[in-house]
Amino acid sequence: MLTLYWGSASPFVRKVMVTAHELGLADRIEILDSAAHPVERDARIQAFNPLAKVPAARTADGMDLYDSRVICEYLDDLASGGLFPAPGPARWTALRRQALADGLLDAALLVRYERLARPEPQRWPLWIDKQLEKVSDALDAMAADLPAADCHDIGAISIACALGWLSFRFPEIDWREGRAELAQWHAGFETRPAMQATRPAA
Repeated sequence: MLTLYWGSASPFVRKVMVTAHELGLADRIEILDSAAHPVERDARIQAFNPLAKVPAARTADGMDLYDSRVICEYLDDLASGGLFPAPGPARWTALRRQALADGLLDAALLVRYERLARPEPQRWPLWIDKQLEKVSDALDAMAADLPAADCHDIGAISIACALGWLSFRFPEIDWREGRAELAQWHAGFETRPAMQATRPAA
């Protein structure tokens, strides 16, 4: 049904796979290994996505899909799943939460790339500080706008994957400190089978 270039530790790939598991479609996705990198671009991924970023997918009839937002909505439409609510307040809330989670990840990834891909003499400490400031502000916004305990739409999935990736890649950021309700919500969401099945490996 779908061929997917992925990275096992990518939070955006995890969001796609959590969506697939929630919809019962995970066994219909063919996983292709890749080596996504901000500098040394993987030509295999580029065949599906000219930006050479994961996740990048191709449908059985040859249509390319990217990025995670598009792939997740495609899967939800395919399964008539309801992870993307119908137009109205619930939809705009879910999409806003997805945008916030994706924005947090974009900022954190820029920090990770600055530290890992850029030679140390060329790193810009102020740039890192300002990206981490965005991460902190996004966390505060998430804490002020928690999904309901029984909510598992695309907004909730996106937030859970973003928080899980922060714990995985930035253990020095204690995002739970001062955000007890957000931490409690995330701990509960992490028990969902879809989250358990997609936990990144060290």
